[in-house]
Formats: sequence, structure tokens, C-alpha cells
Amino acid sequence: MLIKLAAAVLWTTGLAYGSPSHGENDQFGYDSGELDPLHWATEYKTCSGKYQSPIDIEENLVTKVNLPLLRFHNIDTLPTSTIITNNGHTVVLQLNFTAPVMISGGPLTPTYKFTQLHFHWGVNDSLGSEDLINNHSYPMELHMVFSNTDYEDDKIALTKNDGLVVLAMFFEITEKDNPVYSEIVNTLGQINMPDQSTHLPVGFTIRSMLPESTEHYFTYKGSLTTPPCLEVVQWIDFKHPIKLSHNQVQAFRMLRSKHGQLTHNYRPVQELSGRPVWYNVGGFASLNTPIIEKNSASTIGLLVSDIIILLGCKLAALMLF
Repeated sequence: MLIKLAAAVLWTTGLAYGSPSHGENDQFGYDSGELDPLHWATEYKTCSGKYQSPIDIEENLVTKVNLPLLRFHNIDTLPTSTIITNNGHTVVLQLNFTAPVMISGGPLTPTYKFTQLHFHWGVNDSLGSEDLINNHSYPMELHMVFSNTDYEDDKIALTKNDGLVVLAMFFEITEKDNPVYSEIVNTLGQINMPDQSTHLPVGFTIRSMLPESTEHYFTYKGSLTTPPCLEVVQWIDFKHPIKLSHNQVQAFRMLRSKHGQLTHNYRPVQELSGRPVWYNVGGFASLNTPIIEKNSASTIGLLVSDIIILLGCKLAALMLF
């Protein structure tokens, strides 16, 4: 079992950091049978942990907060190269930059560097996202993976409860193709089979993949959504979805895995187990802009309460693990 877990951690490192091959030890899948999500914990005990992902986020149960703005660095730069891979479980894109793409702020104390992005989708347009919002599933979800810069070795980050941040973006169907994703979709035919990779001719900036608003999001502590399901992730789920056409999403469903057609690749939701989920309502910048008011005491009280909420969020996150 220890050997299998070690192999799974190495594969997860490959998934988290863009390795093109999934090897022989990633014994899991999504179709019904011994390899499906209900059986993952048989081979990977950590998949039965208490604080697993994905979850169903009920908006009437979240705690509303005003967190500092998320700070992005170097997100307007085109990569020097972009490798797109069908690793047998998903489509992974590894973007190589001359300077690292970073994120900080919001619920995050350390700074995190971008490592890769990948997708999850469903067999039709009514389901496919991993996290749900009010028990509603979107047809596709994008995960941007970032690693804690406090740890010199990215593999070490996978052993720490603050090791990773994953930005999650939901997609909804629209009639028109989204041109930002055209190059990715048009290249899928070249990676139809598992372990196939190719380069994107142009690539894209990280900003172009983000939703228009990055102020409004849900955040919670959870796990990787593939084995070994390590509980090392701060999730940030943006509220406002990105639009893709049916044909663009359908192109992902035509890919192949080692077990057949890769029509879907999402893990079912897991128990919340008492975890707090926060919703950032936005407006932190305006709250912290100096305002001249007659009743300055009320303004000071509002700012103090925001600071207390922020500290409470970070303390609660640290106490979970």
C-alpha cells in the first residue's frame, strides 16, 4: 500500500505539474467498475479522508466576507511555449513563462506560483463540474493549479496542508464559440489518444482564461479530486461562469482514455464534514478607500470588523488540518 501511495503521489506531481504521461500506477477511472470513484479509497486510503473535494456549496449556508483583493502577477504575458497533453484522465496544459505567474491576497497568506491547468467535464451539457453550486452542476470546470512558493521542492508542497491553491472556473453553454478557447479545442484532435502531446502554436495569457470578475468567489479547504486525494488545497471557486459553445465542450468528450472514450471525468461531491465555506462579496477596495464622513466612528467600526473577519477566516483554515 505504501508503494502504491508513493507511486500515486509521484503521478499526482505529474498531474499538478504537467507531466505528459500517467504511467502504469494510476489505477483509477470514472466509469462504473472497480476503478470508479466509489472504489478509489480501496487502493488509495487518503481518498477516504475527512476533508475531501469536490463539495456542494449551498449559498444559504456560506459565510459572507470581504477579503482583500486577489493579486495576480505576470498574467498578461504570453508563454514562451505551451504543451497540451491528453494524460488519459484529462487535458493538461503546461505553460512555460520567462517569469513565474503568481497569485496572493484574498484568503491566501503565502504566495503561490502557477504550475498547470486542466479540465473536468460531463457526458452532456447538464453535468460535468466537480464542485456544485446549490446542487447545480455546470457542463465543464477548469482548474488552475498553483504551488506554495514557501517550499523549494514542489513535491514537498504536496505533503503540506497549505501546499496548493486551485482556482476553479465554471462554464455554461452559449450559442457562439468562445475565441479564447478556439486554439485549445482545435488542437484536441491531435491528442485524441492517451499520452499524446503537442504544442499550441500561439498560446494564451492567464488573464484571458479568468472570468471577468475575480472578486466574487467561494473558498474552502479541501483535497485534490484525483487519487491520492491529498488534503492540501485551498479552493477558490469563481462565482461567475465562462461561456463556451456546445461544440467546444463536445470536443473534449471525443477524447480517449486507456479504458475507452473519455466522455466524463468528474468526481462526485464529498461530505462537507463541518468545514466552513466563505463567499467573498467583493468591494474590499472601496471599503478601504478613505471616505470623509460625519460619522467616522461607524466607518472605523466597519473596517475593524472586516479585519476581524479576515483574521478569523485564516485562523479557521489553519485549524482545519
